[in-house]
Amino acid sequence: KTCNPTMARRLLFLAVLGLLAAVATAFVPAASSSGLNRIATAAATASPTSLSVSVKVDVGDGESIESALRRFKRECNKSGHLMELRHRRYFENSQQKKKRKIKEARMRIRMERMQRRRMNKQRA
Repeated sequence: KTCNPTMARRLLFLAVLGLLAAVATAFVPAASSSGLNRIATAAATASPTSLSVSVKVDVGDGESIESALRRFKRECNKSGHLMELRHRRYFENSQQKKKRKIKEARMRIRMERMQRRRMNKQRA
């Protein structure tokens, strides 16, 4: 049984909307059940873990839901929102942040060097 294109778009839209809602609230700390509920909720909405998610995928006519979801996941990974949320999940002081950035830069340079070596090896 096949779906018509409008039904597939609706399903994809609902799936993407659910995924965005899950991503946006996945790492936000839960509000406490004490009398400070309103303050905790306000702090959770304006917390440093909140990011403006602006990932958009246009679905073509006749495109399968699987391929559109695959493109959406790739765009989410490229945007870096999830990595940023993971880093903001716990407090990280400036020294830890500096060490992490140095480690990431070292890994990035290493990967670039490996890629250059592969390209030079293929040309030879």
